[in-house]
Amino acid sequence: MKGKILFLGTGASTGIPVIGCNCKVCRSKNKKNKRLRPSCLIKIKNKNLLIDVTPDFRSQALKYNIDHIDGVIITHMHYDHIGGIDDLRVFSLKDNKKILTLLEKATFEELKKRFDYLFKKKEKKTTLSAEFIFKKIEKEREKNIFSGIEIESILYFQKKTRVLGYKIGDLAYISDIKEYKKNIFHFLKDVNILILSALREDYSPVHFNLKEAITFAKKTKAKKIYFTHIAHEIDHNKISKKLPHNIFLAYDGQILEFNYEK
Repeated sequence: MKGKILFLGTGASTGIPVIGCNCKVCRSKNKKNKRLRPSCLIKIKNKNLLIDVTPDFRSQALKYNIDHIDGVIITHMHYDHIGGIDDLRVFSLKDNKKILTLLEKATFEELKKRFDYLFKKKEKKTTLSAEFIFKKIEKEREKNIFSGIEIESILYFQKKTRVLGYKIGDLAYISDIKEYKKNIFHFLKDVNILILSALREDYSPVHFNLKEAITFAKKTKAKKIYFTHIAHEIDHNKISKKLPHNIFLAYDGQILEFNYEK
């Protein structure tokens, strides 16, 4: 069975163009240098699974005609990955159901602080906020059947922040990674398509730069690797020419196919 993944956004936390920036990339007319905050839509078995809910989600949903969401998969608690969560209310109201959401336990606790109103008891006739069913991931590595789809997760770190990477079929999504255990390569051993964050060429204390991402990618057996979470220091065409033959810069609106044999 084939699944599809649509890149809703491939930019870093500021997106591209960056507000107030006059650099060549931010002024570029190349559509592949226009990047919303990082998120993907998984399409499989007539289901729509959203990876992260960015502050750009409303624009992303309208641009790509997203008319239903069957589940949300959250990587971690940073604003560029959860800032649009309240915009999911249109789906819970339209479909009259709570939205299944898979997330790490620390992310769940942070959501309760930032979006406390989502966790208060609501009267059905008066509420206009989104409603959720949260599935908290407790283990370092875990397998779940989520909205009828088998999803595996693994814990790693962006410095002190706990982050989850996900695997669906032969596709893996590993974003905002900086520190990890070697068992992540066992987790990725049967992956053919790897989506991996790579912020910029220069060193970053909290993200892989290009060199680190390429080194990590080469340790996997993935046939194709797509970099995401890209900052405005990276020009799409210029950097693409420097990458190994099986490594690519993802871009907004790009669609990939993957195998799901469950």
